[in-house]
Amino acid sequence: MLVQTTGSKLWRLAYRFAGKQKSLALGIYPTVSLADARAERDEAKKLLARGIDPSAQRKANKQLGKDSSFRAVAEELIAKLEREGRAQVTLEKKRWLLDFAYPAFGDRPIAEITAPDLLALLREIEGRGRYETAKRLRSTCGMVFRYAIATGRAERDPSADLRGALTTHQVVHRPAIVDPVGIGALLRAIDGFDGQPTTQAALRLAAYVFVRPGELRLAEWEEFDLDTAEWKIPAKKMKMRRPHRVPLARQSLAILRDLQRITGNGRWLFPSVRTFVRAMSENTLNAALRRLGYSRDEMCIHGFRSAASTLLNEMGRWNPDAIERQLAHQEANAVRRAYTHNAEYWSERVAMMQAWADFLDKLREGGKMVRLMKARVG
Repeated sequence: MLVQTTGSKLWRLAYRFAGKQKSLALGIYPTVSLADARAERDEAKKLLARGIDPSAQRKANKQLGKDSSFRAVAEELIAKLEREGRAQVTLEKKRWLLDFAYPAFGDRPIAEITAPDLLALLREIEGRGRYETAKRLRSTCGMVFRYAIATGRAERDPSADLRGALTTHQVVHRPAIVDPVGIGALLRAIDGFDGQPTTQAALRLAAYVFVRPGELRLAEWEEFDLDTAEWKIPAKKMKMRRPHRVPLARQSLAILRDLQRITGNGRWLFPSVRTFVRAMSENTLNAALRRLGYSRDEMCIHGFRSAASTLLNEMGRWNPDAIERQLAHQEANAVRRAYTHNAEYWSERVAMMQAWADFLDKLREGGKMVRLMKARVG
């Protein structure tokens, strides 16, 4: 402690770095207690052990305007991922996951957060039956801790200590109706939907184009060329961060032209019911399926992709690679992926999407009642 002639009591750490005697201010007593001063000293010694001058590190952090809280580091990381072109859907999921962590330790210095702190939060989430959410949150927090290490605001990643500590939950595949009769009934139910017309249009279009729910929900009018019958989805919106094109069948174009009269003056095809500024919420379409009487175990909006994949392959008319490309799946085999990277199968996909739309129409019509003439007696 340095006691000045004015009576002020200052905590100072004397140390040597690169052969020079230096001093680091640790705060003013009693504002900074002895325990706090010792903790600051220990952090400085850890930096010295790694060959880092604590005075220079503090100066660098101030120059960069860095906040050492978990929330600040996480927001910096999200901004970095956005600059790198990560898909908007991915960024939204990261933000959604981090919102679970902020109330628990968002405003605490990230270097102070321990494995038990993180485990307590994850156990609370598991207690609600959200095992997959807990698993993904641990991974996302790990990204934040590693970024803090790289930027000099933490020394270790406590999430690494939790490997094997979380409950392993059996994966439940997304429910989907894949039998033709069931799909026909679903399409007729959608035709009878009495909710928002934009929601009905989204449900109908989902069956024809079978893109991922996020890609459909965040569709923008500027991505569509109705004259050339094509939807160009930018890489930033795709799961694999690769641009994707969707051929639009006649039925899809009819839906879009009707929808254009409702939302065509705005940005989104399917804006929120509360404001045109935001897109439709991610729960809207699944909620609409529940309203139509389909339970969580029967069908979800992602199920249209499973139905298309199953039935298009069963038809035996289409190249499996063309089907996979239309689904925007990535080839698992790295060597084969390198050879098929530029293979778009565009002409076949155009024909396939029209055939798929015609097939759905036949399924829809297959359940219509046919009025029979009453036979005349004698």
